[in-house]
Amino acid sequence: MGVTNRLACYSDPADHYSHRVRIVLAEKGVSAEIINVEPGRTPPRLVEVNPYASLPTLVDRDLALYESTVVMEYLDERYPHPPLLPVYPVARANSRLLIHRIQRDWCVLVDQILDPRSKEPARVQARKELRESLTGVSPLFADKAYFLSDELSLVDCCLLPILWRLPILGIELPKPAKPLLDYMERQFAREAFQVSLSGVERDMR
Repeated sequence: MGVTNRLACYSDPADHYSHRVRIVLAEKGVSAEIINVEPGRTPPRLVEVNPYASLPTLVDRDLALYESTVVMEYLDERYPHPPLLPVYPVARANSRLLIHRIQRDWCVLVDQILDPRSKEPARVQARKELRESLTGVSPLFADKAYFLSDELSLVDCCLLPILWRLPILGIELPKPAKPLLDYMERQFAREAFQVSLSGVERDMR
């Protein structure tokens, strides 16, 4: 078995979970080989290192990690600058809880809308819920540059891929969501965010 001496990331160029990891890599300025995996064309090496062949999968020499939040936290610890989780345990726990809530409240809806097997009424309902929920939290973005934080964190890395996909999700945020729309405009313009985008993602907007 060949030893991979550099970082490789198996990534779905269209998927928001893979996008999270690419944002973290870009924010850290870590060069990794991004291996785009097309649906139904799983590389044998991926099956070898990850029993689920799921994406994203990060390979660092003889270590293979999957599950996007595990990968993100590993990268944050392995490459400490800039830090993407707070130093203090209480703040760190709060960030992890926010990530969990994004997963439960929003990612579930995103996945439902994008799943080709979803029935149209379920999609319509999921769109409505996601639009209302994002509009509802919009005021939280008025006071700080990032999501409930003065610094970019892993929470933003989970949220931004969803917000980038609003056009393909069929969601347009209303005018009252201005603080959130302003946040999106600022974050999408960041150099690291632009670097994180795959070709497929660029075409989404």
